[in-house]
Amino acid sequence: MSSSTEARLKALGITLGEPAKPVARYVPFVTTGKLVFVSGQVPTDANGVAFRGKLGADYTTEQGIEAARAAGINMLSVLKAACAGDLDRVARVVRLCGYINAVPEFEQQPHVMNGCSNLMVDVFGEEKGLHARTAIGVGSLPFNTAVEVDGIFELV
Repeated sequence: MSSSTEARLKALGITLGEPAKPVARYVPFVTTGKLVFVSGQVPTDANGVAFRGKLGADYTTEQGIEAARAAGINMLSVLKAACAGDLDRVARVVRLCGYINAVPEFEQQPHVMNGCSNLMVDVFGEEKGLHARTAIGVGSLPFNTAVEVDGIFELV
């Protein structure tokens, strides 16, 4: 029998892949007590890192929203591994942080980060999915990716 979270993912047309391997000296997640801290995730596609460039120069706000959603899907893959394959163990999304690679005059970071935030609410429901959040504009990110997200989740 599939979990309710898995059913919502399926209804959204989302299939979670294997988590990406770390590219440096860190682990994809750390669990302490009931909290899972997921390391930064970037949007990827079959060719590797997707959305390389800056918001406000190379990408529109709408494309940034898509990039944040894609990074959020990758974060869910890591979270699923942290939950031993059972996303119904997630009690709530505690906090998300988004880093938006943008030109200095770009001011739409909160809207871009909604791509990830809306995904969490869609997957976990409003009660579990709404979270504290930070959206930060930065001058560069690893691999020149447009967006990187990390998160803290509480388990049951």
